[in-house]
Formats: sequence, C-alpha cells, structure tokens
Amino acid sequence: MSKKTRHEPHEEHADESWLLPYADLLTLLLALFLVLYAMSATDARKFQEMSEAFSVALTGGTGVLDYSKTLPSEDPPNVNDHKASSPNVPATTPDQRRAELMRQEQEDLEKLKKQLDNYIKNNGLTSELSTKLNHSQLVITIRDNALFPSGEAVVKPEARKLAKAISQMLHKFPDYEIIVSGHTDNVPIANSRYPSNWDLSSDRALQFMKILLTNSALDPKRFMPIGYGEYHPIADNKTEAGRAKNRRVEVSIIRKYQDSTTFTNVEDVTNGN
Repeated sequence: MSKKTRHEPHEEHADESWLLPYADLLTLLLALFLVLYAMSATDARKFQEMSEAFSVALTGGTGVLDYSKTLPSEDPPNVNDHKASSPNVPATTPDQRRAELMRQEQEDLEKLKKQLDNYIKNNGLTSELSTKLNHSQLVITIRDNALFPSGEAVVKPEARKLAKAISQMLHKFPDYEIIVSGHTDNVPIANSRYPSNWDLSSDRALQFMKILLTNSALDPKRFMPIGYGEYHPIADNKTEAGRAKNRRVEVSIIRKYQDSTTFTNVEDVTNGN
C-alpha cells in the first residue's frame, strides 16, 4: 500500500495592505506640519525653497506646496530703485540741485566782486565806486560826480572808460538780469531839460546803460533802466556829504537763486538791502 504524503495546513498571514494608506497618511501629516511651520516663519525665501523641494519629491512637480499659490508673488524690481541705489549713479533731489546752483552762483558773484574791487583799487576810485554783495544781488554804486556834470546826464569822457570796463566784466556772466538805477538828492531841479529829479535820474540811468550795451556780448533784454529821483536815499539829505552820497548810479546784478526764506521786494533790489 502506498504511503500518502500528509500536507501541513498553511499558516494564515495577516493582511498588511493597510500599511500603504497609513504610510501615505503619515507622509501627508509630516508635509502638513512642515507647511504650517514654514508659514509661521518670517523667512519667506526659506519657505519657498523648502516647498519647492517637497513638491518635487511628493508630486514630481507643483502641487499642494506650490509656493506661487500660497504666497503672493513679489513685484519685479524697479529699475529706478536700482539706479537710485547704485553707487555709480547718486540720486539728486530738486533741493540738492538748487543748493548746488546757489553755491555756484555765490562763487560767480564773489569772483565778479573781486574783479571789480581790484579795478577800483588799481585805478584809485575807492572814493567814487563801491561794491556790495548781499542775499539778493551784487550792487556797484557810482557817485554822480564820477559820471556826470552837475545837473546833466551826459556821461563824462573819462567815465565812458569806466562803463566799458564794467561791461567787459559783466559779459563773463551773461545770464544775469541787470538793473541800472539813477538816484538824486532832494534838492529840486528845474532847468529847461529836466523839470524834476525823476527826469534827471531816469535819463542818467538810461545814458549809462547805453554805454554798457555798446559791448555786443551783452544781451539788451536783460537790462532795465530805472529812475528813482530822491525817493531812495542811502544817507541824510540834511548834510552836503549825505546829499553827495545820494546822488549816484547803481548797477545791480540780480541773483537767479535766492533763499526762499528771505523776503525780497523792489526796494531791497534797488537799494542793495
């Protein structure tokens, strides 16, 4: 009789298929905690790098960790901001530009004043001419006895040389407005040509300005003659010395850039205050 082989019963194996979704769940929980942690951090750049790495690892591309969907994209850099911050292109504000122009103007007027003062000193004219630079203008003051015969507006021949010398200095600074003003004392004048001090002072300013403008390098539209008569004195008319100071012609070179905090009126400009 043949011997029959006896088979042992197979052991039952536990069903482990639940491990797959469980592992997926743990992975998703880990990713969730990482996202929550990253969102609470202040360094957005690190969060972006980390989210991109997890997205590639878990989904092969963009997915739940897609940074562009969770945070707003940054604005593109402003070209002007880059230029302003570049060390090779310093930013200049309007106030800084104006301050630079004012500084340059101050240097120009100081240079012109020095030239005039040297001319006055070298030609022995210190008692007849003077200069003054203030916040609104550079003023050249010329006594009337250096320019005109008493009661007249015809420029003396020797004074024409002075006027031409001044015009030569002015043409090096052609962009300034020039006011030529005539002034008298308070003694009334009444002759056949000038019925009042207004007429005499106006004609003196005009005649002296005409000689300045014989220099073709000067622009006539930047010049203006004004007659003030006796109404803008710089000294007391009660004395002969005071009246002599008041009889004068002033050439005023007007600043283009003035301190906005300083009030300037017509009297300031014409009297050099």
